Amino acid sequence: MCGKRGAGKKAFKYVGPESGKPNVLIYGDSISIGYTESVREVLKDEVSVFRIKGNGGPTTRFIRSMDKMHKTMFYSSLNEGWDFEWDLIHFNVGLHNLKYVNNEGKYDIVNGAVVSTLEVYAENLRTIIEYLQKEYPKARLIFATTTTTTTTTTTTTVPENALGRNAGDSVKYNNAALNVLKDYPAIAINDLYAYTKSNHEEWRKSLTNVHYNDTGKVEQGKEVARVIKAILQ
Repeated sequence: MCGKRGAGKKAFKYVGPESGKPNVLIYGDSISIGYTESVREVLKDEVSVFRIKGNGGPTTRFIRSMDKMHKTMFYSSLNEGWDFEWDLIHFNVGLHNLKYVNNEGKYDIVNGAVVSTLEVYAENLRTIIEYLQKEYPKARLIFATTTTTTTTTTTTTVPENALGRNAGDSVKYNNAALNVLKDYPAIAINDLYAYTKSNHEEWRKSLTNVHYNDTGKVEQGKEVARVIKAILQ
């Protein structure tokens, strides 16, 4: 969540609401951690940009993390914290659902099992959307597709055997997500997959890494900020 304990990374620094500015929450994995500061820089004069503390992880963690943030940071019988409602929530869950891990929780593309099958992923995403619409009915919602770093200029999406993930799975999980989102036309889609893929040669951190270099993080942040601003307007 946004809070004082996230001092280890600039993305986790404490952010408070500012009068007159819409309040935007970013929920996502390490890719979103990478672009959070860029989003804040672009929107600093117009929007208060918060993010969930740490890595958002797989779909199974989403509701638990959101509930914890709400109970910790917002007003309640036990806590005198923030007193506002989200104007917009930009969220992504993907890379941690398609990874393969073994019984010890380590990446293992050979002997491990996928965290969430496509069917489970779609079901969990639907549950997440309905949760957000119920708990934060006034917030505009933006779903970001799962990003990619590729080893070639072909349609592969995740580097071969990179961090327990199969090349091509990002497309499959994005398609599953987009199919679910057809039932929720009010939710905007930020296609970070397509945006990133067209620049992967320049922005990838390495051939076998799903993360991005500093240029990639900055440019992704600019795109996220652009989409957020467009939806708010």
